[in-house]
Amino acid sequence: MKILGISAYYHDSAAALVDSGKIVAAAQEERFSRKKHDSRFPISAIEYCLREAKTDLDSLEAVVFYDKPLTKFERLLETYLSYAPSGLSSFLIAMPVWLKEKLFLKSTLKKELKALMKNRKGKLPKLLFAEHHQSHAASAFFPSPYEKAAVLCLDGVGEWATTSVWLGENNQLKPQWEIEFPHSLGMLYSAFTYYTGFKVNSGEYKLMGLAPYGEPKYVDLIYKHLIDLKEDGTFRLNMDYFNFAVGLTMTNTRFDSLFGAPPRKPESKVTQKEMDLARSIQVVTEEVVLRLSRSIYRELKTDALCLAGGVALNCVANGRLLREGPFKKIWIQPAAGDAGGALGAALSGWYEYFKSERRVANENDQMRGSYLGPAFEETEIQAALDSIGARYERLNEQQLNDRLSDLLAQENVIGWCQGRMEFGPRALGGRSIIGDPRSQKMQSVMNLKIKYRESFRPFAPAVLAEDVKEYFDLDIPSPYMLIVAPVAEKHQLPMTEDQETLFGIEKLNVPRSSIPAVTHVDYSARVQTVHAETNPKFYSLLKAFKKKTGCGVLVNTSFNVRGEPIVCSTEDAYRCFMRTEMDYLVVENFVLAKNAQPKPKEDLSWQKEFELD
Repeated sequence: MKILGISAYYHDSAAALVDSGKIVAAAQEERFSRKKHDSRFPISAIEYCLREAKTDLDSLEAVVFYDKPLTKFERLLETYLSYAPSGLSSFLIAMPVWLKEKLFLKSTLKKELKALMKNRKGKLPKLLFAEHHQSHAASAFFPSPYEKAAVLCLDGVGEWATTSVWLGENNQLKPQWEIEFPHSLGMLYSAFTYYTGFKVNSGEYKLMGLAPYGEPKYVDLIYKHLIDLKEDGTFRLNMDYFNFAVGLTMTNTRFDSLFGAPPRKPESKVTQKEMDLARSIQVVTEEVVLRLSRSIYRELKTDALCLAGGVALNCVANGRLLREGPFKKIWIQPAAGDAGGALGAALSGWYEYFKSERRVANENDQMRGSYLGPAFEETEIQAALDSIGARYERLNEQQLNDRLSDLLAQENVIGWCQGRMEFGPRALGGRSIIGDPRSQKMQSVMNLKIKYRESFRPFAPAVLAEDVKEYFDLDIPSPYMLIVAPVAEKHQLPMTEDQETLFGIEKLNVPRSSIPAVTHVDYSARVQTVHAETNPKFYSLLKAFKKKTGCGVLVNTSFNVRGEPIVCSTEDAYRCFMRTEMDYLVVENFVLAKNAQPKPKEDLSWQKEFELD
């Protein structure tokens, strides 16, 4: 029985397909359309999933959408009415879209699905709708390695819920309680993302990365004026300071007055104030998550916790939860945001609607390393490279690993495009840019010359799973790069007295460890453990690099430039390679040196496509 899950029409639309409970394929639409955070109906992602499953739309048992539009419309109307006459301009913008399109989403979906059948006369599958947080919860629990677990979903908002707690057991998810809009931890964090000059729904990573450069000087102000946090972790926001419920901005002039200035203009200089604000809201976010986890543990009396929703991508909070929280076992959905809702919707259909049996065979999850996107055959890759006039050489695996180990040790930056593309926002060694973590210049080189983004943005270490405790204070697998952990003390480099007096970005150029390119200013790192079972090629490269250098770690960042989605195809990878100062590109066993490529025609139009996010 095959079931397709879809998320669309807000941001990060995606499709996922499960076959008798097994996850076959999942991908975001942006990877095919090349439009970052694409929210349109995921035509290309659906077509990919059907190809991967070797099936047609009319052979599916059901299609499940990830939320309930009528309930969401009810929330919008009630919110506008409760704040009236405020919010009129937002109401006038939102209502035509809803009345023309979103309110009749069932008909829209049927029309889009029918178009995908390309005039075949087959019957459309059953169309089902899950609740937004139900989809998140299903994406967290059903692929997890636990028979029974508490489930915590934290995001901006679904229909009404912004925070929800569930008990997952076997093939059932039982809702426990929720916090409703407008009281939202995700919206609070996004309000600070907006106020510090970054783009909401994509700049939250920047805020988290900026936090260690600041001091938590605004924490008391946040607690006093913005959020009433109870001991059990439940909370209410003071909506006098926010505009997101009915306005066109996240914050208002009262918020500006509280912090002494209007929001930072995007692309203007980041100051110590923004760093201190980032640190302050990060501290508050972590405290909310920790208090909620303690309450859930007392109430549900289970040792395992599953997480999903956009806030679950806050890997610093996840690290503290692992170290300081009450749960012995934690599992986080790697596609924790709205894209993962497509997977959750499909799994909810299989387990909850069709009441299928669920078996947990071992301690491994069912995500297959999150390598659920398309892969390409060597004949396809070679044809693509030949069609664009690329110059390459083909090596066997041993030759490839030996060559790349040498190149990495010489501080070359390499685009690495291998196997199936990752599902979710993190590159996990399928579509990655890699480098030597021992290099003191690697972080700034990658940020400024490869990624074209802010110099403070940290990079993640990919480490051999068996070596993780050698380099980091972490004793569990972290295959999805969703946990921040301290660098092991023996690898840390203490700061001098003069260095201790530095503030903000001045700290950036002070090496913190023997692997400085992946060590943040607070001696932490966002760790990815690499496993032979799920990514044998990346694992074997790490083994070869360790044999060459003694270091079982590589820098791993997503294969894209600022404003562009992670690459999918060979053509995407080559285009990104040629537009940056990467030294080498590797697509499966094909190796391309930058200095051997034909000079591209002068065409800078691609720069205009990138969002300044």
